[in-house]
Amino acid sequence: MTIAFYDQVSALCSKVVTVQYSTSFSSAIKLLHADLRVPIFNIYGFVRLADEIVDTFHGHDKSGLLAQFKDETFTAIERGISLNPILNSFQKTVNQYGVDHELIHAFFRSMESDLTEHAYDRQGYEEYIYGSAEVVGLMCLYVFCEGDRVQYEKLQASARSLGAAFQKVNFLRDIKADFQDLSRMYFPGCNFHNFTEQDKLRIEADIEADFRHAYEGILQLPMKSKFGVYVAYKYYDSLFHKIKSTHPKQILQKRIRIANYHKAYIVLKAGVKNQLRMI
Repeated sequence: MTIAFYDQVSALCSKVVTVQYSTSFSSAIKLLHADLRVPIFNIYGFVRLADEIVDTFHGHDKSGLLAQFKDETFTAIERGISLNPILNSFQKTVNQYGVDHELIHAFFRSMESDLTEHAYDRQGYEEYIYGSAEVVGLMCLYVFCEGDRVQYEKLQASARSLGAAFQKVNFLRDIKADFQDLSRMYFPGCNFHNFTEQDKLRIEADIEADFRHAYEGILQLPMKSKFGVYVAYKYYDSLFHKIKSTHPKQILQKRIRIANYHKAYIVLKAGVKNQLRMI
């Protein structure tokens, strides 16, 4: 056995976490070029673990666990190894692709705010979106650009928009669970007890703008990543359109989903467009 075997096991752990927690993301990752799949699974496994601390570890010292996880993350990056397989695989990706550590700090700031904040003003909302979602898009962009800093700088704004759009759609989809289970309302100026059509339309206009800007960047991605990212974009765009056609009261009562057969259709249609060089 060698250290390479441990790294393979660590990467497998990150993949298992991703597959178990998100069938949509994992299926889109599998459509990336083979060279890119492991590092993207590594990023998502790390993000998922931190998110679970603040969202589901009820009855435990969430603040202490998150602080420990943060310390262990940066120690792993500095040492180039960790006994935690998820952190070991994450540090491999961070160090291999030169991911800016400030993105990781911003991510932890948003996770920490989930432990104390229950409602956000406009500034707090934008800061939370940046740290919880936009920086994840930027971490992935480091992988997609494979060291091309010029390309990274060119695409980072659209990568942020895509991360923001995904997160805002998640907020709309999960608004009932966020409020009832976690006492959170992310959207500024909104009241769960009086979530109006005007509130929903305002949020949807914001998301549409993010999606438009993100799409411009997707078309400019390297070939290795374009198809997989496009499919993830179409998954969320389809979910968003289903949410748009749903009355605010229904959103407050149930979680909107996309059926598996519809996801399969998205992949098939995207595959045809990709073969015709239409994306």
